[in-house]
Amino acid sequence: MGKMIYDADVSVTFDDRVLAHLQQVIGAKLRRGEAFYFGWKDDPRSGDGRTTIWLHPAMSLRFKYAGSVPVELNRAWLDALAVSADSNQGLVLVPEPGPRS
Repeated sequence: MGKMIYDADVSVTFDDRVLAHLQQVIGAKLRRGEAFYFGWKDDPRSGDGRTTIWLHPAMSLRFKYAGSVPVELNRAWLDALAVSADSNQGLVLVPEPGPRS
């Protein structure tokens, strides 16, 4: 399990595979200078709620992976996450579609 650390205040744990896909989508939007919301369902051990943060190119963001081997990315999942990120709701973690490609 890796971590995304945002502005030194927020640290959230994701599977390395999920984190790699999020990094690609978030990085693409921030490179274009786009700010957006990113929300996820909290771990039940921390209250089973939801968290949403405002991602902006000027904020500090770090991706820390548990494993040392890069994961193979699923283009269909990247596309689905990117569509989500471009919506009014912002980026939400959608399930990985179909076979990995």
